[in-house]
Amino acid sequence: MEKELKQNNSTQKQIFPVTGMTCAGCASSVETILQYTDGVKSAAVNFATNTVQVEYDATTTPEKLNLALTDIGYGLVIDSQDVNETVREEQEKKYQEVKKQTIGAALLTLPVFILGMFFMDWEPGKWISLGLSIPVLFFFGRHFYQNAWKQARHGKANMDTLVALSTGIAFIFSAFNLLFPEFWHSRGIHPHVYFEAATVIIVFISFGKMLEEKAKSQTGTALKKLIGLQPKTLTRIQNGKQEEISIESVQLGDRILIKPGEKIPVDGKVLEGSSFIDESMISGEPVPVEKKSGDTVFAGTINQKGSLEITAEKVGATTLLAQIIQRVQEAQGSKAPIQKLVDKIAGIFVPVVIGISLVTFVIWLIFGGENAFSHALLAAVSVLVIACPCALGLATPTAIMVGVGKGAENNILIRDAESLELGHRVNAVILDKTGTITEGKPTVGGMQFTVSRGQYAVGNGEDVSDKPLVVSGGVDDLPLTTHYLPILHALESKSEHPLAEAVVKFLEEKGVEPAPLQSFESLTGRGVKGTFEGKTYFIGNPKLLQENGIAITDDLAAVAKTWSEAAQTVIWFADEEDALAILGIQDQLKPSSKAAIVQLQSSGVEVYMLTGDNLPTATAVAKEVGIRDFRAEVMPSDKSQFVKNLQEKGKVVAMVGDGINDSEALAQADVSIAMGHGSDIAMDVAKITLITSDLEKIPQALRLSHLTVNGIRQNLFWAFIYNLIGIPIAAGILYPINGFLLDPMIAGAAMAFSSVSVVMNSLRLKVKKL
Repeated sequence: MEKELKQNNSTQKQIFPVTGMTCAGCASSVETILQYTDGVKSAAVNFATNTVQVEYDATTTPEKLNLALTDIGYGLVIDSQDVNETVREEQEKKYQEVKKQTIGAALLTLPVFILGMFFMDWEPGKWISLGLSIPVLFFFGRHFYQNAWKQARHGKANMDTLVALSTGIAFIFSAFNLLFPEFWHSRGIHPHVYFEAATVIIVFISFGKMLEEKAKSQTGTALKKLIGLQPKTLTRIQNGKQEEISIESVQLGDRILIKPGEKIPVDGKVLEGSSFIDESMISGEPVPVEKKSGDTVFAGTINQKGSLEITAEKVGATTLLAQIIQRVQEAQGSKAPIQKLVDKIAGIFVPVVIGISLVTFVIWLIFGGENAFSHALLAAVSVLVIACPCALGLATPTAIMVGVGKGAENNILIRDAESLELGHRVNAVILDKTGTITEGKPTVGGMQFTVSRGQYAVGNGEDVSDKPLVVSGGVDDLPLTTHYLPILHALESKSEHPLAEAVVKFLEEKGVEPAPLQSFESLTGRGVKGTFEGKTYFIGNPKLLQENGIAITDDLAAVAKTWSEAAQTVIWFADEEDALAILGIQDQLKPSSKAAIVQLQSSGVEVYMLTGDNLPTATAVAKEVGIRDFRAEVMPSDKSQFVKNLQEKGKVVAMVGDGINDSEALAQADVSIAMGHGSDIAMDVAKITLITSDLEKIPQALRLSHLTVNGIRQNLFWAFIYNLIGIPIAAGILYPINGFLLDPMIAGAAMAFSSVSVVMNSLRLKVKKL
């Protein structure tokens, strides 16, 4: 992608990697600061890729933009030549940093937890816990305090605020109790320490952050592979000479040589030569397309066996591949990151808890009597401890982790928690055809022989010379020792046509050996011919037979028509006089496709099919699996636009695909699902991968999302029910009634019990049936 996207007389647009962003609130802050910076016309942050696109005029510079952000703890990478590469490096660097922080905090927290839970009265253990807690909180967990301070400076509060507040108070209170125990002893109160509570919170929340950063670090993988589809160099023909040049040096109108096996570097038109081109990147269809003089070819597609000379018509950012890359990137960034429920709750919960704690302290200070300050301090700390976000922090990640594990057990790989949370709301599913509904592998679906009198005997020795016509239909009952099958095998094994491989594979599986041909010739655009025992045989399309005056029986023509209407590609086999046989090549439906589609439709989900294949094939497949709404001959951008159209109608859309041509739509969809056997790029873009490529896993994935979200909601209930009951008790509401004042130790135990409840509730998902 070009760093500088557009330059006008007055403004220019530029994309910069952003450093220091850790949450959606950070992204909002960066966007707001830049928008209010002098000279900036607009600023749009892409939190998924940690970049910002800024439109600014000549009165400002990237250095000034960076300075504006540096003041609030963020920054721009302004000296980067390759934005995508810089972003990937920054994301990987951030993930590795958070990973080290999480592992380091966990290793030091384990002994603190053991000492706090099982050796709480051992005096040296308290000092050991103090020493181990300091690096956990203020080195490995320092980012929580830094982020909380950033939020506070902007008058905001999120999960980091809760973590920093609760762990900081717990640590300071514990350190005070350890260093000055006589303060409490003189007042008849036994002091406790809560180092394990503070450190465990840091570890759990850090683990959730690590999972988030891992997902973010992988967002650029698909773009990197898409960019890799374009070759770095190409062979240009100039003044009759061949020269190798870089892709950046190619100009419109250049004559380019495409050798067998090479990727096509630009969009262009064929000048000379013929070949088959793998255009699955565009159409999704596995069968290469024949190209000859005058035909259009596209960058990123792969030349098969022949050589081509093309003229460059579109280069650089104007090629179809470049547009796909750009749209995938835009789609990945256009979805505003969902502010996590716990962050939303924290924005309200934090100020309320702080307010209750302060009010508690003041009331106790005024009405507390002889030990007013001690009771005020204990009650205020108890409120903060019991409101500790451990259970709140565990509510979502524990359910997500169990849900992800449950999915893996059922061959559903989930890379992104957002997709798992959103899946239960899906009410429209879009399916690619080839490789998703169908197997994506051309196979011989039928073989029909028409044999004239006396031309062969069936393999079991039966004499058919007295019969005017023998029709042996179907693959399974084919007489495999037929005289013609070895000839058919020999011709197809030498053919360069992509469908020939399906025929050869079929015959090899049946044990047919190729006959020794005396001659062979490829007939461009029509088929092949060869000589065996002095007689010429042909394989190709009806045009080839017509050119050579070969007779086609009405029976065989009728079968060919039926097969064509059933979405099979028909290949003709003939000798010099008669059409001997037809072969139907088809892409078979997956066994589970129809059942999965029925399940989705019966649950109220609308199912659509989009394919780059032709209309007759699409119609036949849609009819067979029961899909009423489908589109044929669609381009990658058409698929993406179809997703957008449904979203504009209020639909929550899941896109299911397996090819590069699906990547744009996968990036645009709310929930993206890739088939496990598909392209790496599709799996990188998609947030859910079906390992077995079984479509029945789709309703299972949506069911898993439903169960997981229910678990999260139940967890949040358990996380807050203790606060609703415990906070008033911790504040001392029972003291005037029965003299009960909650000890911070008991508050800590209640907090721990709420966390156990959350974990146990999450584990219930493991026994649920999808």
